[in-house]
Amino acid sequence: MKHITYLAIFLFSLTSCEDNKGNKKNDDNTPTATVYYNGDIIDMVGDLPIYQEALVEKNGTILFIGNREEAMKIAGEGHKMNDLKGKTMLPGFIDAHAHFFAFGPQATGTNLLPPPDGGVKNIDELVNELKIWSENPDNLEITGWIFGLGFDQTQLAEKRFPTKEDLDKVSTEYPVLIMHISAHFVVMNSKGLELVGITKETPNPDGGIIRRMPNSNEPNGVLEELAALPYIAQALAASDPERLAKQTKMGVEMAKSYGYTTLQDGKTMETFNALTSFAEQGLFDIDIVSYLDYTVAKYMDTEWNSKEYKDHYRVAGLKVTLDGAPQVQTAWKTEPYLVPPSGGKADYKGYPAIADEQEVADLYKMVYKNNWQINSHANGDAAIDQLIRGLKAAEKEYGKKDLRNVLLHGQYVRPDQLDALKELNVIVSLFPMHTYYWGDWHVEIVGEEAAKKISPTRTALDKGLMLTIHTDAPVALPNLMRVVWIAASRTSRSGMVMGANERLTPYEALKCITDWSAYSHFEDDKKGTLEVGKLADLVVLSDNPLKVEIDAIKDIVVLQTIKEGTIVFERE
Repeated sequence: MKHITYLAIFLFSLTSCEDNKGNKKNDDNTPTATVYYNGDIIDMVGDLPIYQEALVEKNGTILFIGNREEAMKIAGEGHKMNDLKGKTMLPGFIDAHAHFFAFGPQATGTNLLPPPDGGVKNIDELVNELKIWSENPDNLEITGWIFGLGFDQTQLAEKRFPTKEDLDKVSTEYPVLIMHISAHFVVMNSKGLELVGITKETPNPDGGIIRRMPNSNEPNGVLEELAALPYIAQALAASDPERLAKQTKMGVEMAKSYGYTTLQDGKTMETFNALTSFAEQGLFDIDIVSYLDYTVAKYMDTEWNSKEYKDHYRVAGLKVTLDGAPQVQTAWKTEPYLVPPSGGKADYKGYPAIADEQEVADLYKMVYKNNWQINSHANGDAAIDQLIRGLKAAEKEYGKKDLRNVLLHGQYVRPDQLDALKELNVIVSLFPMHTYYWGDWHVEIVGEEAAKKISPTRTALDKGLMLTIHTDAPVALPNLMRVVWIAASRTSRSGMVMGANERLTPYEALKCITDWSAYSHFEDDKKGTLEVGKLADLVVLSDNPLKVEIDAIKDIVVLQTIKEGTIVFERE
């Protein structure tokens, strides 16, 4: 039997080999084709699902899709057969908004997420998870900080933020930083505050708040928005270039396990230099597209600002953050929250990230002048009003343009604002994961009627806007099947239906993470659907999201991720 096996391997080696990219080649060094068949191959073209019998990949692109018999002819001699065994094939997944550079810390740090993505249900468990993580000396060497991501005060039994006093129980020797699930807040222990120089004399920065101990100016360890942002990379990103590369690679591997073939870094700052270096070193085997924070717009004037990838990396445009997050009540609204945050007044409405209206208008004018795309983070309707004012000012000066600008998140976007955004050619990238993760919390802070209107995906589609959905990872795990499930079910943790009239069909939700996301990146000519001439960016799933019950979608896993014809992830 062994002799037969060895003979088969030998004969196969005579007819095909692999180049250094993993592409199959004949003995005359010409690429061979691969035929995928015997599964649910959904091409994602059009408004209704279309199943194809076979797909032919050759040299990284789709050579044919359609009838199996025709596929065999077109594949030619020496082609490879890939039996899908009844599994489902889709275009590779494209998250319309995530923070790739934080995937490494998410993959290497302490998981502080509540169930079902983690196990932290109270502050004692949070402290214990950090202690366990810190007992591994290799972990402590990553950044010199004890760090964790994903705590959610709305899901902790105590219903409050941890403080420096809680984190001092983890360590008084090492600095500790934990990042909130929103990525808009952090908490430090006393050593951490000392290390970054935050004391009772430190004033609140513009667009941020240093929370204080009761009846005192002494920091309690909780830092909001722009009071937190400067310290996140310091604590979460590896300090040594070699360790940072390893950490980043772990983030790439995590992404591929969820089916990503194109990944977004949605707020690239000085990390741009590390990303370009890693690209040149060949660290990436899936595409990474960056949106630079507007404060580092200088990097738009580099070779990386291009419609084409270089070593799987490119810069696509800018990102601006106009307010905070509703789950921590820093989203800027026109109406007060029903329940203000700790220390907030009864008329508290959140606050802008950029209070200067002229600065916002000038930013959008700069974008229009340079024909740059911009993604705008705005959750509260007051922030979305500011976005609309800024875009109108730019359009008045430079005229209408198809820049495919994007509203990110839009939790409290109003119907009249959707009309205005359509007129301004803005893509809306909504965040329906809120309906599950924080739906019950939204009911508390804005009321049931308003809460059921968050992330109005159906309304946006019906009004004719281009729509995408996203994970905003590491806000949650970058599990796009969970996003599809939530967009189609819109149920909260408690089981409350959060606006049945805003549900998407599973097919529409899949369009949001394939075809329509490709469009939002100006890549719909190469990605997003399975069509001849497009890249063979593919994902194979354990089940068909269009055939299982809605609640079963969340349990679907990725079996293979294929980038330009090469398998870059395979589940054992």
